[in-house]
Amino acid sequence: MCLAVPGKIVEIKDDKAIVDYGVEKREGAIVEDIYKEGDYVIIQGGVVVMKIPEEEAITALKTYQENFK
Repeated sequence: MCLAVPGKIVEIKDDKAIVDYGVEKREGAIVEDIYKEGDYVIIQGGVVVMKIPEEEAITALKTYQENFK
């Protein structure tokens, strides 16, 4: 089973996004030109696949932290 946790794009270099998860940063390929720094996204298989509304991402992160410590 895979758990998708949203992270925040903190930097974009060419076709790669650096995504901050609070405890670590990961890199994901950008295949669509719709993302910008500050967006919350989901990365799957090393590719940014979905943009998440900020409020929804923050709620998901709080829920994750409360239940998976």
